[in-house]
Amino acid sequence: MKILKKILLVILIIIAIPLVLAIFIKNDYAVTREIVINKPNAVVFDYIKHIKNQNTYNAWILADPNIKHEYTGTDSTVGFVNAWKGNSSVGEGEQEITKIAEGSRLDTELRFKEPMESTGYAFMSTDEVDPANTKVIWGMQGRSSYPINFMNLFMDSMIGNKLNEGLSNLKKEVEKQ
Repeated sequence: MKILKKILLVILIIIAIPLVLAIFIKNDYAVTREIVINKPNAVVFDYIKHIKNQNTYNAWILADPNIKHEYTGTDSTVGFVNAWKGNSSVGEGEQEITKIAEGSRLDTELRFKEPMESTGYAFMSTDEVDPANTKVIWGMQGRSSYPINFMNLFMDSMIGNKLNEGLSNLKKEVEKQ
């Protein structure tokens, strides 16, 4: 009986620690990564503003070869929606273009349905380094309620690794054109 009490106490402590820590963790998260692509800004921006092109570089999309997409609207214009449904690592949701600053920035809203409902925001921006090179920044931000905000401690590495992978894929795709 003493062993059972000790086991229960350890389990309670293991559960309590993240719950207590979550009280002190911010609800908002923001993650950005960047890369320089050896192509002119106009070429790079024209490629990233077409959401369908993410099928060639987005690490989340590439994680599920059987992902299903449904598109609404005209790609590369405000209001275009890419709805997806994939395996458990990809989930289900949609991405909508909310704003375009031609030649410099694309903003989207991410509405996740599975594995859990949430809304986030992503952007991709381009900045000419010189006439032949472009810096691309890809960022995501969102908000997590207590106690899920405990996961915000890991967002930079979890999301950041996928952003780096996606930017590396993007660089290869655009530079081979």
